Amino acid sequence: MEKTTRPDLDEYFLKIASVVAERSTCLRHHVGAVIVKDKHILSTGYNGAAAGLKDCLELGCLRDQLHIASGTRHEICRAIHAEQNAIIQAAIHGVSIAGATIYVTHSPCILCAKMLVNAGIKRFVTFGSYADDAFKDLFQEAGIKFEVHEKPPSIITWLP
Repeated sequence: MEKTTRPDLDEYFLKIASVVAERSTCLRHHVGAVIVKDKHILSTGYNGAAAGLKDCLELGCLRDQLHIASGTRHEICRAIHAEQNAIIQAAIHGVSIAGATIYVTHSPCILCAKMLVNAGIKRFVTFGSYADDAFKDLFQEAGIKFEVHEKPPSIITWLP
């Protein structure tokens, strides 16, 4: 019998963030986030319009229509970012994320970075980058550890 390789926890949670991203309604970036503490998933989020409202899949991308570059003018967008939605879901369900790690498919914008600082996130793990790198100084000052890992394989290993 062939032995399978078990992913380490970082690869495992990054892979889950990738699956969460598949729910995105954004036409530019599919972003997924998973907040984890003590090896347990506390919350997930993906980027998309506010609950119950029309999204970019239905209406088209306002940012594309206005020729707005990625990483700029965040306020001109229907979507709530994946990190924001993960924080909101934790709050709705009364789950503290202080001291947790967040796994996200992309690095954060400055707005999400500020929210993560105030939410008490201690570690940010990603495999992708976003066009806004203003978060780096903020994370350093706040003591949030930022790590970039290899993109996890998109293959799911099944036993026969």
